[in-house]
Amino acid sequence: MANGVEPGAGDAGRRWAAEPDFWHRVAEQLGTALTVIDAAGRIVAANPAAELLLDRPAAAMRGADVHDLLHRGPDGGRIPRDQCPLLQALARGTAVRGDGDYYLRGDGALTAVSWSASPLTDDGSQRGIALLLTDIATDTAADRGARRERTAYTSALEDLTERLTLVAEITDVLGQTLETDEALARLGRLLVPRLADWAAVDLLTGSGQVHRVAVTGPAGRDTARGDWRGPLPKTGRAALSPLARVLNGGEPVLQKQDQRHEKEKEKEDKEQKQHREQDENGVGGGASLDAVHGDFLRTVGATSVLTVPMGAHRQVTGALTLVRTSPAHPFDAGDLEVVGDIGRRVGLVIDNARRYGRQRAVAEAMQRNLLAPLPRLGPLRLAARYQPAPAGSQVGGDWYDAFGLRDGALALVIGDVVGHDLTAAAGMAQLHGVLRSLAWDRTEPPGAVIDRLDDAMQAVTTVSMATLVLARVEGPRTGPWTLRWTSAGHPPPLLLTPDGGARYLEAGQGLLLGARLGSGGHRPDATVALPPGSTLLLYTDGLVEVPGSDLDTGLGRLRRNALALVHEPLDTLCDEVLARRPPGSTDDIALLALRLPAP
Repeated sequence: MANGVEPGAGDAGRRWAAEPDFWHRVAEQLGTALTVIDAAGRIVAANPAAELLLDRPAAAMRGADVHDLLHRGPDGGRIPRDQCPLLQALARGTAVRGDGDYYLRGDGALTAVSWSASPLTDDGSQRGIALLLTDIATDTAADRGARRERTAYTSALEDLTERLTLVAEITDVLGQTLETDEALARLGRLLVPRLADWAAVDLLTGSGQVHRVAVTGPAGRDTARGDWRGPLPKTGRAALSPLARVLNGGEPVLQKQDQRHEKEKEKEDKEQKQHREQDENGVGGGASLDAVHGDFLRTVGATSVLTVPMGAHRQVTGALTLVRTSPAHPFDAGDLEVVGDIGRRVGLVIDNARRYGRQRAVAEAMQRNLLAPLPRLGPLRLAARYQPAPAGSQVGGDWYDAFGLRDGALALVIGDVVGHDLTAAAGMAQLHGVLRSLAWDRTEPPGAVIDRLDDAMQAVTTVSMATLVLARVEGPRTGPWTLRWTSAGHPPPLLLTPDGGARYLEAGQGLLLGARLGSGGHRPDATVALPPGSTLLLYTDGLVEVPGSDLDTGLGRLRRNALALVHEPLDTLCDEVLARRPPGSTDDIALLALRLPAP
């Protein structure tokens, strides 16, 4: 079924479904009373059948609070808002039905109605509910029986659909990140209030240690209490609470607070008393995991609790606890099955995130260790920074290098191997070593060195393509100095002068490494005099490229930021240039800075 039209319905059906006001006309012609309620409980629309049933024009109902305007007791008296099942359904964002409620008509008479409310969502956010009303007085007993049967069947289908939709949405959202904290924060926002009033996530951190990493509650409630998040007491085999049993590899548990095991209650009460006495007497000690978790459940007013493991039975990474506080809406076996499935999926995300974190740490350590320390050559000052890609992205192949050559010149290198993985990092290491050897091997212009590197790259490295700048700083120890460079498809160096000048050195550009068209070509070299007190910046594209912004904008931003910092110490300049980069970058960054002494 596509767009609400049965396959084979023909051109007319497809044309109706495509018209903007088609569904409005459907509601107008519907024989059942339909009203639309917004998230604040106000009536925003009513069809003609609703006007007839309630003896009220739609214009008069629009904007009115549905409970205050319509809902009454059998005697015509007002019903407290906290006892209105419709408002409860609105707050929870769930589908619900009622039978035998009384609504006040415009003529002052009461009419008994059966009703059905379904949530209306847009991009995952609840916008209100659609409310269908039926006059019970017009129904025969057979009609009411058939309707109850249809209602029960429809309710079961809607519940199943809602649960499957929730699981699918959670799977999709959690799959978008490899960061554990971000994933668990998203999980809480998806579960509350759609499925629960409170959610708590506890992770096992090794040797029985438990850390409560997330607590999500109703909007406006304090969910950041220090005693609710953070390290919890160790879980021991003697612990009785569902949380402890689940963390020890037990099955999911559905629990009503008034049905907790008497031994569990007695154990918690005894430990709480001992803990208070120890605090009063200044004696060390602490409550058990059972007591701490039990206190949390009592504080939030839990009446029904689900506790499920996160992960598989043999590899439990933590536990997910969901709480409902209304005795009228306890969890059931269906909820337990759905939340158990969610727990398994979340456990897989956490396990993947931990594996990724370990791999990322190894890659970053390898990459940093391959970046050689900067030399100190007379009055020339060098500074460099390497910043890995933001969390959730893979480590890349950016690198910098600086080393003295046999003729006394200083070589500067900035490069970027194509790719964002361990292969790129390994290729960077290979290219780094080969380039050092070729540059040291003989005294020749940078372009000639890169020509030889390009020729050798396919044979002695695994790198397919890369960009880089190779520069020589030439001159006597006391100056003056000259910069000679070549660029293999890399962003241009930025030269800053003490008098407020800032320009990109765009000469010396050639093809990136690995893209040479045949042999016999020679890469260009460029030369510029370096004024005393000037600063030269070599960088990779992660510093100037941000998704949603063009390269010219990024180059202009770097020029302005660097020029504003030109009189700062070199280390400060590097730190601030990185700090002033706008958010949103998904690439790693290498930065190499050279400063010449002032006259």
